[in-house]
Amino acid sequence: MNTASYVQRFLLEDLDIRGAIVRLGDVWQAMLAGRDYPAPVRNLLGEMSAVVGVIANNLKQTGRLTIQIQGHGPVSLLVVDCNEALNLRGYAKHAPEASTGAAGSTAIGQLVGDGHLLMTLDIEALERPYQSYVPIEGDSVAQVFENYLTQSEQLPSALQTACDAGAAACLFLQKLPGADQKDADGWDRITRLASTLRADELLGLEPEEILTRLFHQETVRVFEAREITHHWPMDWARIHEMLRGLGQAEAEQIIAEHGEIVIRDDLSNHEYRVKADDLPSIFNSMRATPPTLH
Repeated sequence: MNTASYVQRFLLEDLDIRGAIVRLGDVWQAMLAGRDYPAPVRNLLGEMSAVVGVIANNLKQTGRLTIQIQGHGPVSLLVVDCNEALNLRGYAKHAPEASTGAAGSTAIGQLVGDGHLLMTLDIEALERPYQSYVPIEGDSVAQVFENYLTQSEQLPSALQTACDAGAAACLFLQKLPGADQKDADGWDRITRLASTLRADELLGLEPEEILTRLFHQETVRVFEAREITHHWPMDWARIHEMLRGLGQAEAEQIIAEHGEIVIRDDLSNHEYRVKADDLPSIFNSMRATPPTLH
């Protein structure tokens, strides 16, 4: 199986319909490593991550895109973060019952309950990040973002998402302003064809196979694929700075009570462990060298 992670853009030239296929393979495995998500939670995070890959790739400005859900449902917090280089990360916080009963539903509304979905774009040139609430309207991640993109960009959009333990993927289509002049029935025809794509095909087939399978009668221009990565190395310097802010006495007390200090970076999927033997090197670096007298 192809484990690459990428976004593959394409254009149906004779119809003025653009699209993209996002596939997360190795990136998805890195995001899942060490985490035992119930299937509904895993799939929600994976589908959301694939959609973020589509939106981040479409941005005209450079910056960091973050999508966050907070609420009181079985999934109380979900965050997906992606920068302009398509370096992606994310995680979900869920209740133990998220895999059973009504909470085991795959419907996004059932999983997040009264949750709010906030999209933030942090652009360096702007004094404040741009923020927009995404209405949770629809039973699936695809329907929620179909509605949002259609309303916010004033361009009809269609999405299909799929996820399992091995990969996450998204097919995105968008009708450009001149589409009706080229073919009045083109958008309806293309979206009907796209709806025949099965989840296993979206997850398992290469983009060229998917496009041939769906649109073999259309003229399709395929652009160069962009790699999606998950490169968030451990940042011990930040951890040391955090502990210095806590203070040596407090750090020693925590280690005395628990044997070590454990710090989780859920978004980047790292766990830091600090022992008593680590403290001298962390806190000695704070002590300035006495000035030399002449």
